[in-house]
Amino acid sequence: MAAESRAPPLRGGPEMAGGGERQPEPGPELERVVEALELLLRPPAGPGERGDAAGPGSEGALRPETLRGNAAALEERLRRAPGWAALRGLRDAVLARAPALAAGATGEAEPGWAAACGLLALLLCLKERLAALAAAPAARGAGAGAGAGPGAAPPPSADTLSVAQGRAVGRALRAAVGLGLVPYLPPGVGQRPGPPAPPPSPPATCGARLHAATATLAELAQHPALGGPLLARHLGLLLAGLCLLGYGPAAHSEGVTEAERARCRETLRHVLDRVYQPLAVRELLILQGRPKQSPPSPGEETKPALVRAPAWLRRLCGQLLSERLMRPSGVQAVVRGIMEGTGGGAGAEAAAVDWRKCDAVAKILASCPQQCLSLEDYYRLVCPQILDLLHIQDKLTARQFQRVATTTLLTMAKEHPQLAEKHLLQPLLAPLLRCSETAELAVEDLSAGTVLVTEAELGSCVEDVLKVYVVGNDSSSLLLGSLQSVLGVVFSLYSFAKQNVSYLRSPCQEILLWFLEKSEREVSLAVLEGFAGLNSSVHALHPRCRFRAGSEGGASIAVEETISDEDEALYQKVSSEQCRVESLVELLSHCQESGLAGDFFIRCLKALTCVAAEDEAASNSAAAPGGSLLELEQYHAGQRRKVLVLQLVATLCESVSDTVFTNVAQVEEFVAATLQRACVSPARGPGAAAEAQTLAMAMGLVAAMLSGAVQLQSSDFAVLKRLVPLLEELSRTYPEPLTQELATDLRIAICTHGAFSPGTVGAAADGVLGKKPGTGVQSPTGNPGGTPCPGGGWAPSRHSRSSPSAPRERSEEQSASHETGTAGPTPAPCADSPAPAGLQELLVSAYDCQPPGRAAALRRLSSLIMQRDPEALRLQEKILQVFLENVQHEDAFVYLSAIQGVALLSSEYPERILPVLLARYGCPARGMEDTTAAITRMKLGEVLMRVTRALGDMVFKHREPLVQAFLRGARDPDGALRASSLSNLGELCQRLGFQLGSIVQEVTSCLTAIAKTDPEAEVRRAAVHVVVLLLRGLSEKATEVLRDVLRDLYRLLKHVVAAEPDGATVLHAQLALEELDAVMRRVLFPPQVLEKKIVVLP
Repeated sequence: MAAESRAPPLRGGPEMAGGGERQPEPGPELERVVEALELLLRPPAGPGERGDAAGPGSEGALRPETLRGNAAALEERLRRAPGWAALRGLRDAVLARAPALAAGATGEAEPGWAAACGLLALLLCLKERLAALAAAPAARGAGAGAGAGPGAAPPPSADTLSVAQGRAVGRALRAAVGLGLVPYLPPGVGQRPGPPAPPPSPPATCGARLHAATATLAELAQHPALGGPLLARHLGLLLAGLCLLGYGPAAHSEGVTEAERARCRETLRHVLDRVYQPLAVRELLILQGRPKQSPPSPGEETKPALVRAPAWLRRLCGQLLSERLMRPSGVQAVVRGIMEGTGGGAGAEAAAVDWRKCDAVAKILASCPQQCLSLEDYYRLVCPQILDLLHIQDKLTARQFQRVATTTLLTMAKEHPQLAEKHLLQPLLAPLLRCSETAELAVEDLSAGTVLVTEAELGSCVEDVLKVYVVGNDSSSLLLGSLQSVLGVVFSLYSFAKQNVSYLRSPCQEILLWFLEKSEREVSLAVLEGFAGLNSSVHALHPRCRFRAGSEGGASIAVEETISDEDEALYQKVSSEQCRVESLVELLSHCQESGLAGDFFIRCLKALTCVAAEDEAASNSAAAPGGSLLELEQYHAGQRRKVLVLQLVATLCESVSDTVFTNVAQVEEFVAATLQRACVSPARGPGAAAEAQTLAMAMGLVAAMLSGAVQLQSSDFAVLKRLVPLLEELSRTYPEPLTQELATDLRIAICTHGAFSPGTVGAAADGVLGKKPGTGVQSPTGNPGGTPCPGGGWAPSRHSRSSPSAPRERSEEQSASHETGTAGPTPAPCADSPAPAGLQELLVSAYDCQPPGRAAALRRLSSLIMQRDPEALRLQEKILQVFLENVQHEDAFVYLSAIQGVALLSSEYPERILPVLLARYGCPARGMEDTTAAITRMKLGEVLMRVTRALGDMVFKHREPLVQAFLRGARDPDGALRASSLSNLGELCQRLGFQLGSIVQEVTSCLTAIAKTDPEAEVRRAAVHVVVLLLRGLSEKATEVLRDVLRDLYRLLKHVVAAEPDGATVLHAQLALEELDAVMRRVLFPPQVLEKKIVVLP
């Protein structure tokens, strides 16, 4: 038969096509063949109907008498009409080669089968005529090219069907299938919804007729012009016929030889390999049908039932589907065949939401078919195709494919974890594993500059990890373990993206947070320590590998040349560690609600206790590190770990907010770590003051909880009782008597569940909370009954020990603390000040030697200013002096509180206070070192910026003094101050709405000079950033506001891009040029707006 893998042409085809240059004169014209098809399918002309038009499905309405009449009319025209002799001869030749069709065409007892045979014969004539026309290219090209002018479209080939002819051929194919194929298919084989129609012939002839029709249709499918509409619309029925003839029971194939059945099987394979694979999959699934017919639900009884496919057909379709799956790109074909039935658009969105369908496809892909001999071979073949599903770019189908890929991967990981890790997870994570410090790749053998992971590869890998792990959200041990192997590289990439402009920052952060949330708490804490470099639980980036900024906003990984300069290498190492710690703290800021940040902070404090114990042991034994190289290496590793712990604790204390602890248990662990450190290493030496402050704060925190700051339950007291042994030891071993007494009182209060709370506990709580003492007796001057003292203990006012000399002793202690203070503030206001007792107490507390008490007093003063307290407003000059002196304090909690107070005062009285601030910003106080003066001026700059934010639109009145002050700061010798001034200038321009007025020339000249000549890259970067803010904020108004300086700014940016060595500065300049380019394009080529204007005439 003609439907083989390489189907031979019908006999007589080449002879009819002719050879060489001869025109195909003996054959009929295409129009004649199509006219014969239309004549055979012509419906009866009734009232109100057109006899020459057959609508869709009209062949199904043809009655037997109509078919007989049409066949007789065609025979009459073939015998007598002029010009039909060639078609008659061609049809006779075709029927001579197909005896089954010839016998059926002449039979009048069954008009349906006779019409089908006549249609199939005419379609074969059409196929041969099209082949003959295609075989004469020279004559056809000469005739077609004669009338074609220059630039005209190429003429169609001679074997091309017109639109009307294609429509007529489609109707003929539909009628041939409906009359010659469908009636001879048994129930359940290729049937559509509806009751099965009984075959119109005896069962003995069904097999032969089915074979004749199927063989002819398969032969027609070989030609492109006929195979396209045939396979697109009737592939399922053709496959059903081939399956029945090739693999069906012998009862349905009577009259068909074994050789013909073998050719049917071969043709079935050929057709399946030729067609669009998703279409083949869909038709095979339809042939296979449902596994079991479910009972009809209410309201569906009227729907026609589908006859279940026979068992042999279901098994055959399963085998054929498995073969489709095992082919190259078979996974995508199966997925598209199942999911593409929606047709795109809203249907595709609905299919993406239909997770049941996606999960069903995933189960199919995760199950190894029976034809595959080895499970590992199946995984080796299918897993790369599953990973390719994650990279589909079509927006309409990407969500479906990604869900299928993710669900399939997770299913495989559950069923066969070892194979899934080998063939799915490791290839998925390969770009990250390649540059890990445990990679087997010999990075040392690669030359500097070699790119290990390209930008596209790294970005695709990170996105795939996000889709599989985070979106899939399966926290199995296999997935968590595989992800942990690359977490160090992901964290390094997160730190790099945090410092640069990259879209990878957000996905890396989501990946890290997902792992920390889903893992066990101990594993998460160990991983965080690995990020900080305290252990080796995660594998960091290879020391020779470095990230590079990509041109598309991503990053690549390349081999870096070894730094020969030791100082430069040390600087790079220290700066990378600092960046790593900052990134870790930034990551922890998103983990506070879960309590992970608090647990990690406590663990760091416990590590700090170990460091203190090691230092204590080292100070007692004056032995030097061992002389062997191994011992020396271990000694240096220990010292490095100590520095990392100290740096991490310091950064956490500065950056993590006061909500780090989420429950009483965490507070207890924090206090326990502090008390244990105090017991192991009492406060001595140069760091005694800091240790004493930490201990006082921890004990005050417990006192505040016991005094009612937190509503404690019985379970909370059970947690706090863990502190009793430590408090008892502290009361016996700590050298400060007042601290011993407070530890004893806290132990009593905890043991009695707060029923007995000595005065020292309330005083300590009031000192932490910044309140007036509630349990102690207030001294005549109003000082708190318990105040932190320089030794680290608490000086409480006891009921039986208060005396009139207490104020004088307090004043002497306060004066001594001022003389030895690190910030060197002026003495506190005198006791004979006209201020009332409460305000005087706050002013005195604002010079407390311990930062918590001082910061609490400053915040209380700020609250009074905000509440517009009359006494506080009357002493605003004195309060301003207190705030400005505390701005110089080195503790962040103190000077930030002072900055807040100055900003509040300035926003209330800008006319009086802004000139003072601008004068201090321009000319620092005398007697200060340059570094201290620069730091103080930067703090004042922060004050000025807070004032501008608070003033809002009122800032326009003070525009020029503020701009001049920042311009003067931009010329300061200190580089950090110059960068800070430029940053403040950029934000001020934003607050002003970029309406700089006449000083725009001064601003641009300053920015140009700094960007070209400043020796520090950070300052040049800040100057270019201000230009970016100007262009981005002004947008289309830039051509008006910056009209006189726009050319200078453009030249400046081009100069920076061409000559600037700093990469970040160049990136800012490129962003500015892109912004300027967009602005100029919008100005020069405004968007065309199509609008109607209706004008009402008078």
